[in-house]
Amino acid sequence: MNKTVASLVVDSLIANGIETLYCVPGVQNDPFFDALYDRQEKLNPLHTRHEQGAAYMALGAALATGKPQALCLVPGPGFLNGCAALCTAYALNAPLFAIIGQIPSGAMGKELGLLHEIDGQFEMLQSLTKHAEQIVRGADAAGQLRTAWSELRSGRPRPVAVEVPVDVWLHDVDNAPDNLQIASPAPPVVDPAALADALRLIGAASNPLIAVGTGAQGHSALVRDFAEKTGAGVMAFRTGHGVMDSRDPLSLTMPVGHALWMECDLLIGLGSRLTTQKMDWGVDDDVKILHVDVDEQVLNRLVPATVGLCGDLGNVLPALIEGLDEQPDRSGWRARLSEEKQRVAGIIEEAMAPQLGWLMAIRNALPEDGIFVDELTQIGYVSRFTFPSYRPRTFLSTGYQGTLGYGIATALGAAHARPDVPVVSIAGDGGAMFTIAELATAAHHHIALNVIVMNDNAFGNVKGMQRDRYDARYIASDLTSPDFCDLARSCGVSAVRVSTPQALQDELEKAIANPGPNLIEVMVGTFPSPWKYIQLPRLRGG
Repeated sequence: MNKTVASLVVDSLIANGIETLYCVPGVQNDPFFDALYDRQEKLNPLHTRHEQGAAYMALGAALATGKPQALCLVPGPGFLNGCAALCTAYALNAPLFAIIGQIPSGAMGKELGLLHEIDGQFEMLQSLTKHAEQIVRGADAAGQLRTAWSELRSGRPRPVAVEVPVDVWLHDVDNAPDNLQIASPAPPVVDPAALADALRLIGAASNPLIAVGTGAQGHSALVRDFAEKTGAGVMAFRTGHGVMDSRDPLSLTMPVGHALWMECDLLIGLGSRLTTQKMDWGVDDDVKILHVDVDEQVLNRLVPATVGLCGDLGNVLPALIEGLDEQPDRSGWRARLSEEKQRVAGIIEEAMAPQLGWLMAIRNALPEDGIFVDELTQIGYVSRFTFPSYRPRTFLSTGYQGTLGYGIATALGAAHARPDVPVVSIAGDGGAMFTIAELATAAHHHIALNVIVMNDNAFGNVKGMQRDRYDARYIASDLTSPDFCDLARSCGVSAVRVSTPQALQDELEKAIANPGPNLIEVMVGTFPSPWKYIQLPRLRGG
């Protein structure tokens, strides 16, 4: 029996391990959802209240699990509503498989004014993904899906997409292979000469520092072993948190790394672009760079690596660890790491005390394996250099995109994909309103998300910058926010309001014990600016 393109796409998702499709249905994708109807026991369509909610949920599920996730949106406005999540997924190296509808194939590019028609949709889709396929013939569909899955599973993990016009869903596919599963390719072989150069570089260093990013999240044990054997401090900013247990003596926040930057003679990048160190802090001839990344293009970006190793950390780190000779005595360097950690922590504890009070209340209530989802809010910014993370994939961030309003829906996806651990989302009252509608999704699907809204009736960061940098010339920053507790309860979500860190800790502990979705509204005032600890000044180079 011949398949249709619609049934082939459904089978392809199932064969490649997708269990949930985050989606908002619509007319251009009706044939696809009709094909899905009889396969719901294998592929569950989880519908949201807004397209951005569906795309963010897929993102959160991918970040929390490290596994590919799928989403489906209609063309035009639906696709555009999901674009912020797609560009954030691209920045975060998240493996998303996006299925995007399209107007009839014969009408594309003709500007006929059809429902959901926009010119250049596929080109936009290509710019937001590492690879995109436009399926316009049933005869080509199987090969194009295979290519899309191969791209998703190879090299740097980023979103891929397929676009399907409404009339093509029902095209016959008479050449579909029986096995639609695409295996991950073998990782690239480590260059022995480059490996030897890397080992010599490590052996010659006195004061090494490691920077970890998204690419290290799946290799936490190896990173910790490598750091211990080399005595290198390990820095994490947004996407590298949890790779090292924050309690490890070698785990460093970025302000600590910056304080030690002038003494560093070897920077080792593990699954990180090293943009902060190369571009912001600066480098000179006295600091060598060993850069390990699965994406060869990043190895020489901005500043060429002294030694670059292209490969998966799961292969490269064991080779480096095995090849390490007896290392120089770095006990003095370890002592410096400890000294600066203590000194900088003392300064930040005093300077950021208001934000830290709330963050430590959350940390105290959240189990070690609980997931914390930050946001573009004053508490979120400070969390990036103060919030203790103990395990991989337990601190989720927007990375360099800085996507205001992503938090609630992204955390909802994390909570759905990881029902075995509590998930806490923080948001300001400004950012919360972007995806607050997904509280109804949480209640409808019984997803145990815990949302904390820090309410100051303002875009607090914008207003803080206007206060500190523009002589308090406030403009377009005050807000009139709803009663978040009433709003949450109207969606079937448990809600409570608090005004002290201890009350927040107490209520969050109760919320985590409650199986349903919960919201806590926290009434706050102004906060001291965190930016001197984030936008750290240049120290080296011209």
